[in-house]
Amino acid sequence: MKIVVDAMGGDNAPKAIIEGCVEALKTKSIEADIMLVGNWEQIVETFIELNLSIPESIEIHHAEERITNEDKPVKAIRRKKDSSMVVAYELLNSGEADAMLSAGNTGALLAGGIFLTGRIDGISRPALSPAYPTRKGFTLLLDAGANADCKPENLFEFAIMGSIYMNKVFNVESPKVGLLNIGEEAGKGNRLTNESYELMSNSKDFSFSGNLEARNLPEGLFDVAVCDGFTGNTVLKLTEGVAINLMRTIKGHMTDTFLHKLGALLLKDSFAKIKKEMDYTEYGGAPLLGLKRPVVKAHGSSNAKAIKNALVYAEIYAKSKVIESIEETVILKG
Repeated sequence: MKIVVDAMGGDNAPKAIIEGCVEALKTKSIEADIMLVGNWEQIVETFIELNLSIPESIEIHHAEERITNEDKPVKAIRRKKDSSMVVAYELLNSGEADAMLSAGNTGALLAGGIFLTGRIDGISRPALSPAYPTRKGFTLLLDAGANADCKPENLFEFAIMGSIYMNKVFNVESPKVGLLNIGEEAGKGNRLTNESYELMSNSKDFSFSGNLEARNLPEGLFDVAVCDGFTGNTVLKLTEGVAINLMRTIKGHMTDTFLHKLGALLLKDSFAKIKKEMDYTEYGGAPLLGLKRPVVKAHGSSNAKAIKNALVYAEIYAKSKVIESIEETVILKG
């Protein structure tokens, strides 16, 4: 198995990308070989700078261009044919690679998935599906930013894909699916959530457990949380901001007096566990569910640890037959 990696995508590329790939291979976190795509000279120079030798299980594919966060997604995919992201898609689509990972421009990655790889027949829109940390582990949140405006049919498809992913990748038997809403009762919310609720409650394709209030999302009561991309992305970024500032506030108060510092020392291990549970690098990346090939999006500011963990999930995703299961379900549904 081979995973193709966009070496030039992300805020910390190519350094963090290369470090993460080497670490994944060194620790045997993955069994797959890696195809690094990007500027050959810059990649080699980064290996030298990091004092790392290029492993035999890594091959480099040259791409002259790079898609940045400032690029317009569709235009970049169409015009930057020799970019690391587009070349990576070509390797994925040709069958030379079994899965793809990128920390680059999310919009461009989505556009490339739609125009270059294509959607699963019967799925109208792909969904960005990150793991949302909860008290019980995590909840799969989708969509988290790929589709700002959605129809009830889209949310219904997200529920199918999320349920299959949790079952095949994380072995969750009959995953509980919730519809993110402003209240738990049926009839709450807007037109989108009301019509989506009706579709989901009448379905036998997944285990629908009703509405999920945003304040209850961190409890981990549901395995899958479904919403439109605007809502999902807002929830994700708000949570990230609250977590960062909460830890800063706690740290500030715990170190302002000698007694507080002493208490902080005693609670050091507990704080470390909390930080780990809320750390996005533990989950690495989010699959773009609904595409014909396995594509994983890593956080734009991913460090080496996040890339390593994203590679793990990319390999599991490729082996899990999620795409085949979604295809079968959609065909039966149709």
